[in-house]
Parts: sequence; C-alpha cells; structure tokens
Amino acid sequence: MIVFGGVLGMTAYSAVLAKEARSAQPLAAIELVDTGTEQTTTEFGAVRAESASTDQVSHAGATPELKAATASPKIFPAGTRFFDNRPVRAAKTIEMVVTAYSPDWRSCGDSADGITATLHHVSTNGAKLVAADPRLLAYGSLLTIPGYDAGQVVPVLDCGGAIKGNRLDVLFPTHEEARKWGVRKIKVTVWEYADGLPSGNPRKKR
Repeated sequence: MIVFGGVLGMTAYSAVLAKEARSAQPLAAIELVDTGTEQTTTEFGAVRAESASTDQVSHAGATPELKAATASPKIFPAGTRFFDNRPVRAAKTIEMVVTAYSPDWRSCGDSADGITATLHHVSTNGAKLVAADPRLLAYGSLLTIPGYDAGQVVPVLDCGGAIKGNRLDVLFPTHEEARKWGVRKIKVTVWEYADGLPSGNPRKKR
C-alpha cells in the first residue's frame, strides 16, 4: 500500500507539472535588454535606440528558424540603431525628390479611407511613414529622410499615382503640415536588418 501510494503521488505530481507546462505563457519573440539606452516604442513597434551605450538583444524565438539564428544573445556596438525591436544598418543612399501628403481628401482624393497600400492604418508608426514606388523600394523598406521625423528610421508602407521612380511622399497628419514640407531633393538612406533574419511580410504587421 505504501508503494502504491507513492506511485500514485508521483503520478499526480507529474500531472500537475504537465498542466503547468501546457499553461505557461510563451516567451516574447524578441526580448530587448537595455543597458542604459533611452527608448520609445511606436505603434508600429519601432524601438528608437539612440545611445552611446551597448544594447543586448536576445531572441527567445517563436519559430525554429528564429531560435537557430539567435541561439545566444547578441551584443551590438554602441550606437546601433533599431527598428521593430531589430538592429538595422545603413545599406545605401539614394538621391530622391521628396514631397509630402496628408491622409485627407486633399491629398488622397477618393482613396482617403485612412488605410495604406499595405493595409496599415495611417496612424501606424505614429503616423510617420512613406509612400514610394514599390518597383524601386519594396513595401517594408526602411528609410531615414533628413528633416523628417527627426531622422528616425521610417517604413515604406504606401504608394501613390504620382510617386514613380526616385520620388517619395512622406506622411504628415494634416494638409497644412504637408504643404510646409514643399518639394525637396535630398539624399535618403536605405536601411536593412542586421540580425540575419528575413524582413517578413510588411502587410502582416498592422
């Protein structure tokens, strides 16, 4: 009876452990450990890290590919920039003619429904996003544009009938702000993710 009771107790304990394991909350896909960086997170999930300190990023992984690519925490040099909780690096610069638009009918006409070409709402990333020619800059491309959003990395999430080739349209909340921007010919930096992982489908994050 004592042996039977011990076996029964162990079985019950194992069942409790199994239940706890099933109900445990999964770890976040990307966990950022800050060592002194001041950061703000936008609605699009952009972590703006502008610091002279070292940021450590570890990925707990929702997929086998993410786990394999980030088996151990990575240390990135001081000054590394981040977007969507991921490190980015400058890839190239392009000279562009940059205009501005607002989400109302004066800029978008009949398409002024508040939804971009990638199905994101115009408030995404704090309403700081870009329309580009997807043949030149694919949706989800990351840019820094001098004079726009204080030089922060912003995503290409929209397009426009007049935005062809080396043209960009930066979004402003109001028509008046867009008009103040005017037309500028400037060098734009294109950024890429520096963690070795795929960029992903920009239509899915909204």
